Amino acid sequence: MIRFILIAALVIAGGPALSQSFPEPLVIAHRGASGERPEHTRAAYELAIEQGADFIEPDLVMTRDGHLVARHENEIGGTTDVADRAEFADRRATKTIDGVEITGWFTEDFTLAELKTLRARERLPAVRPANVAFDGAEPILTFAEVIAIAREAAARTGRPIGVIPELKHPAYFAAIGLPMEDAFVAVLEAEGWAGPDAPLVVQCFEVEPLRRLNARIDAPLVQLIAAGSGPWDRPDLTPAAMLSPEGLAEIAAYADILGLESGLVIAHDSGTPTGVVENAHAAGLQVHVWTLRAENHFLPPAYQRGDDPTAHGDLHAWARALYDSGVDGVFSDFPGVAVQARR
Repeated sequence: MIRFILIAALVIAGGPALSQSFPEPLVIAHRGASGERPEHTRAAYELAIEQGADFIEPDLVMTRDGHLVARHENEIGGTTDVADRAEFADRRATKTIDGVEITGWFTEDFTLAELKTLRARERLPAVRPANVAFDGAEPILTFAEVIAIAREAAARTGRPIGVIPELKHPAYFAAIGLPMEDAFVAVLEAEGWAGPDAPLVVQCFEVEPLRRLNARIDAPLVQLIAAGSGPWDRPDLTPAAMLSPEGLAEIAAYADILGLESGLVIAHDSGTPTGVVENAHAAGLQVHVWTLRAENHFLPPAYQRGDDPTAHGDLHAWARALYDSGVDGVFSDFPGVAVQARR
């Protein structure tokens, strides 16, 4: 059921069946305007929309009672006030997630009602100290609430606002009895977003969940690829193998878009395009690149300004270089800058 469609042809769900064009390349607000507000909060998403983002991105993890919530990871010690909540002290645990041992508090050990009592915090306070002023102001959002934010903003602004969720660790959740794909499709059906007209794109680092979703929903699918490691559920695949002509052909059989770490598109040390965009387009795949951040620490050397790793470099120029490489979309913690660079 492969559906290679231009993202610009997506339609606002819930309204008249009138095709609405998105600008090109897409600007995707990475966890909202997460450079300026704590990530995955209503404030972050709404600021991103105000700044002109086309899509907002929630990372999705699961609760003990089977709900999908927007958090960067299922470990929430650094993104909520859970560590300060005495009633949840006994929930602290050590787990192995995708081969990595992690100690903290995990969403799958809480019901949705319990998680709703927590408040969001800035994940990178040393890098983004201004965001700390917003700590404690907002609750954790469900996936359905993120859809509602996009739907309400589309009605308010008169332009399409899409949602591009990332399914985090679906193999892990399935192994503990929380099948993420079933919960995900159930939300789409309940919200009327399961059909081809929804302004929805779905992404995952794992391969098999995308293959299964390809048979269940009509949304474009994104195969995420990091530079340093392959998908957890397919240890036989390396990034190089996935980006070979054979690998691209295999991905194009179940997905529509590559979501690539920026160094796979333009080498950070030399500033030279790798050719992956042209190869992907030849295989029938679009390319989204992640993640554009303003701080020097996250920028290639040519775009850093000064010696302070937390100071802002020239994100505008870095975005322009990526646009010039031919990518079809960019993820940015600072979507306002990405929108300005696109203009």
